[in-house]
Amino acid sequence: MNLAITDLFRAKWTDEIHDEWIRNVLMNRPDLTKDRLQRTRALMNSHVRDCLVIGYQGLIPSLTLPDINDRHVLAAAIRAGADVIVTYNLKDFPVATLEQYGIEAQHPDEFITHLIDLAPPVICEAAKRQRMS
Repeated sequence: MNLAITDLFRAKWTDEIHDEWIRNVLMNRPDLTKDRLQRTRALMNSHVRDCLVIGYQGLIPSLTLPDINDRHVLAAAIRAGADVIVTYNLKDFPVATLEQYGIEAQHPDEFITHLIDLAPPVICEAAKRQRMS
């Protein structure tokens, strides 16, 4: 989130992406509550300008990915005009498929490395804010 508010890129997500990360965090972190994560969701939406993608659902049936449950991510990226999908799940976003839409999948580490190259002081400041929080 500290990187998203730097305005070096336009962070985008959907309610469906929120539902997915919340479901996964709750499975892996039983010490957290759904209410607490819903608060995080609301804060994310309120602090990142124009982040919520809508109107992408009609694209989903026409898309082909190795995991059909990931099609909503690609559909949202297309609707948002995104250049990059940042994901740990690179295997389910094949280069040949994404190239058709002018989109690239990047591991979060690669994405952050590009941001560091782009604006080192801004990224260092965001890292300091994250460390302090």
